[in-house]
Amino acid sequence: MCQTPHLPELGGFEMSNRFTQYILIAMALGIVMGTLVFSYLPDSRADIAAAVNLIAMLFLRLIKMIIAPLVFATLVGGIAHMGTGAKLGRIFAKTMGWFVSASFVSLLLGLIMVNLLQPGANFPGTLPDKAQATGLPVSAFSIEKFLTHLIPTSIADAMAQNEILQIVVFAVFFSVALGAMPERSKQILSVIDDLGHIMLKVTGYVMLFAPIAVWAAIMATVSKNGLGVLWKLVVFMGGFYLSLLILWAILVVVGFVVIGPRYSRLLHLIREPLMIAFSTASSEAAYPKTLEGLNRFGASSRISSFVLPLGYSFNLDGTMMYCTFASIFIAQTYHIEMSLGTQLAMLATLMITSKGVAGVPRASLVVIASTLSQFGIPEAGLLMIMGIDTFLDMGRSATNVIGNSLATSVVAKWEGELAPEPALGPDDAVPPDLIPGELPGLQAGPA
Repeated sequence: MCQTPHLPELGGFEMSNRFTQYILIAMALGIVMGTLVFSYLPDSRADIAAAVNLIAMLFLRLIKMIIAPLVFATLVGGIAHMGTGAKLGRIFAKTMGWFVSASFVSLLLGLIMVNLLQPGANFPGTLPDKAQATGLPVSAFSIEKFLTHLIPTSIADAMAQNEILQIVVFAVFFSVALGAMPERSKQILSVIDDLGHIMLKVTGYVMLFAPIAVWAAIMATVSKNGLGVLWKLVVFMGGFYLSLLILWAILVVVGFVVIGPRYSRLLHLIREPLMIAFSTASSEAAYPKTLEGLNRFGASSRISSFVLPLGYSFNLDGTMMYCTFASIFIAQTYHIEMSLGTQLAMLATLMITSKGVAGVPRASLVVIASTLSQFGIPEAGLLMIMGIDTFLDMGRSATNVIGNSLATSVVAKWEGELAPEPALGPDDAVPPDLIPGELPGLQAGPA
């Protein structure tokens, strides 16, 4: 029987610390250089921002290049070694139960905070005309659309479009079939395990460009918009980031309650994907490093390779909170009174509609636009916040990383597949023989 694929380390203590320093330096340089361009080169700021942003876009394309094969290889390898179908069903039920609970808490927190802070009351700016178009695709959610989006018409097309949820669906069927044919599947499972190792090696090469991409992303954003744009909606942004900090506090407290004191080590291990997600405003860019951090924390690769991809479609905590916060903010600016019952109905609507737009660019704005139209709130209100959406997306993306890493580690603990904490420093490389999910007492077997 092939072993569960071990996700190799991308670096040890010294390299990890240097990488963190490079990211921080890149962010600082990006802010300084972007501010200088915005202030002293007003005629060229758009061209410079576009040229520099190309570097960041190339990095994100490199990430997209590796996501599909990385998700497929690690997910198939992990599920195929889980054992019986009953165990897979149990893990899926626990995972989705956590995701629904976390989404509800995030949506409810956004609803509570926006009502307490009232950032849209007495809005000082000029409101967009209610008839103005946002340019975003707006359509009502339907079960039919969600289900047809869920099932891929072609796995090749799903991989080409980086539709993670569709890749997960195919990978589940494929890996269950492998598990049902153990004798015939040995060879192909070995190939898939090797593919997982190779893709993680490729990931290591791609991540070498992360500091440059972080510098480019920050500089392009500040060069084009300037830091002054933040002051136009400072109350809205301040309220949203305060709400994010409260959500972070809730996630951290839950992590310590469920996992225990060692949760602090996970927070330390995911600081790099947090910074990558924040600076690039992309949760997807942080996926490989998050997967690595969970592996180093001791989460079984069987669990992490299954829960984490699902989280990218069903457990975007920062995005969830933003949906209620922004929707009610827009209603407040237009002085639209919404009863508690209507707001709770909006929360329930967002709980469902947010699950159907995985892989859509600017997904949170699309969800909000669809929701506003259903509750009689002018969609044009989105134009007020679209200019600062990148700055808001930074916080949302970083929060999504925390939420998904917590969900994965919690499910791993519930399944008894969170390895005992090794006697290593938080950034030390895991020895080759310390394979999460294959430690004594944690071998795969009948559920």
